Amino acid sequence: MPVLTREQLEERLTSLHRASLELVSDLSLDTVLERIVRLAREEAEADYAALGVFDEAGDLVQFIPVGMAEEEVKKMPYPPKGLGLLGALKQERKTLRVRDIQKDPRSVGFPPGHPPMRSFLGVPILFGEQVLGQIYLTDKLGGEEFTEQDERVIETLAAYAGVAINNARLIRALTERDQSLTKKNEDLTLINTVATAITRSLDLDEILQKTLTSVMEYLKVENGEIFLKDDNGSDFRLVTHKGKFNGHLFTRDVFRMGEGIIGEVAESGQPYISKNVGKEVRYLRQKVFEEGCRWVAAFPLMARGSVIGVMVVAHHQEIVIDAPQAELLEAITSWAGITIENVVLQQQAQRLAVLEERERIGMDLHDGIIQSIYAVGLALDYARVALDEDTQQAKQKIEQAIDGLNKTIRDIRAYILDLRPRELYGNNLIQNLNRLVDEYRVNTLSEATLTAPEDGLVGLPVSHATALFHICQEALANVAKHAHARRVDVRLWATRDRVLLEVADNGEGFDLRQMSITLGHGLSNMHIRARKVGGDVEVTSAPGEGTTVLAWVPRRK
Repeated sequence: MPVLTREQLEERLTSLHRASLELVSDLSLDTVLERIVRLAREEAEADYAALGVFDEAGDLVQFIPVGMAEEEVKKMPYPPKGLGLLGALKQERKTLRVRDIQKDPRSVGFPPGHPPMRSFLGVPILFGEQVLGQIYLTDKLGGEEFTEQDERVIETLAAYAGVAINNARLIRALTERDQSLTKKNEDLTLINTVATAITRSLDLDEILQKTLTSVMEYLKVENGEIFLKDDNGSDFRLVTHKGKFNGHLFTRDVFRMGEGIIGEVAESGQPYISKNVGKEVRYLRQKVFEEGCRWVAAFPLMARGSVIGVMVVAHHQEIVIDAPQAELLEAITSWAGITIENVVLQQQAQRLAVLEERERIGMDLHDGIIQSIYAVGLALDYARVALDEDTQQAKQKIEQAIDGLNKTIRDIRAYILDLRPRELYGNNLIQNLNRLVDEYRVNTLSEATLTAPEDGLVGLPVSHATALFHICQEALANVAKHAHARRVDVRLWATRDRVLLEVADNGEGFDLRQMSITLGHGLSNMHIRARKVGGDVEVTSAPGEGTTVLAWVPRRK
C-alpha cells in the first residue's frame, strides 16, 4: 500500500479530528463505544475491529466487535479474555503493530469459533495514567499489514476516545449520584411527612389518611386502603380508602384472619406483592381489574410484635420495590402501626375516663344531693300531715325543708364549679384567678377575695402558671364541697425565686390524718401538678379552724 503524502495525512487527521469532536460531545457511554470502534475500522481500513473496556480493577468488562457476522459472534462460547497480544498491549501500555498474529510468540490463539486473522494493530485507550480500554484492528484491507500512518491515526483517535469515555463515565456517575440523592430525598420526605402526621395529630382518621397518602406518593401508585383490627381481634375492617379506581378495591370491607391477601398478611406479618393480580388476588372487584389494576402489594402495620392493621396499595402497572425501599416501608409501617395503636389506646382510655367520671358523679349525686332531696321530700310530707293537727310542727318541717333545699342548691353549685372545663385562657394568671374567684362567689353565694401583684408576674412560664391555676381551681372546688365556709381568701405573691399561691377558708377544717379520705383525688392532683414543674403543696387544717392550701412553683424554668 503506498505511503500517504503529507497533505493526504493532514487531510486524514483533520477528518478524524472532526469525527472525534463529535465523540467528545456525546455523553452516552454505549453510543460512544459503538462510534469509536466503527470510526477506527473506517479510518484504518480494517476488515475487523473491536473495542475492549476495562473496569476500575483492570478487568475486561465489555467487548464490542465490528465486522464479524452475527453468526460468527454466536459461534464463540466467550469473548477474548485479554490474554496473548491483548494482554501484552494492556501490560506494555503502548501501541502494538504485528504483521502476522500467528507468527508472533506472544499470541496464544483465538477463542473456539473465532475467524482466522493475520495483521494486527492494537492501541491502548488512556486517560492520564489509567487504561480505560483498547482498540483492536485486524486484517488490513488492501495490504499485508497496518502502516505507521494507520498507527498515528488510531493513536489520535484513542486519545479522543479516552476523553470521550471518561466524560461519559463522569456523566453516568453524576447521574447515578443525582438519582441516589433524589431517592434519598424522597425517602426523607416520606419519613418527614409521616413523622409530622403522627406527631402533630391525635386524630386517628387524619393519621391514617396522611400515612396512606405519603406511602402512595412515595411508591407513585394510584390506589390505597388501610384495614384495622376490630375489637374482637380476629377481623380486619376497612377504615381508609384513597385512589382513582371507582370504588373500593375488594368485594368486602371485612376480612378474617388468613382470608384473602389482607388476612394472609395479617396472619403472617410479612409483606405480600402480587404481579399476577388476576390469578393471585382473591376478592378483588372485577370492576377494578377491568379499569386496569395489574399490581397489588400489602404491608402489615405492626405494633409490639403484633399486626394491628394492613395497608394495601394497587397500581395499573408493576412497581419494583428494591431492598432499601422495602426496609424503609417496613420501618414506616411499623412506626405508623405503633402510633395508630397509641391513638386507639388513648381513645379507649378517654372513654374509660368518661365512664369512671360518670360513675363518680352518679355516686356523688346518689350519696349527697339525691339523699338531701329525699330528706326534703320526707320533711314536706310530714308537714302536709301535720298541717291540720300541729301547725307549729308543720311550720318547723317546712323551714327544715327550705334549709335542706338551700343546702342542696349550694351542693349543686359546688358540683357545677368542680365540673367546669379546666382551661387557662391566655397567659395572664391573675386574670384567670379572678375568673375562678368570681365563679366561686356566684356559685356558692359566699364571700371570696383575691390579692395579687399588679405586674401580672411577667416572665412566669406558662406551664408554671397553668399549674397554679389548676391548684387554685381544685382548692376552691374542695372548699365549696366540703368546708361549709362563709369566706375564702386567695392570695398570690412572688419572691426572687418562687411564685406562691395561698387559698385559705374559715370553714369547718378537718383532721390532717383523715386528709386523704376528706379531699380524695383533689389533694393528690394538686401535689402532682406542683411537683411536675418543680414546686410543691402544703396543707394545714384542724377541725373548726378552717383550711389553708399553700402552693409554690419556681419563677423560672
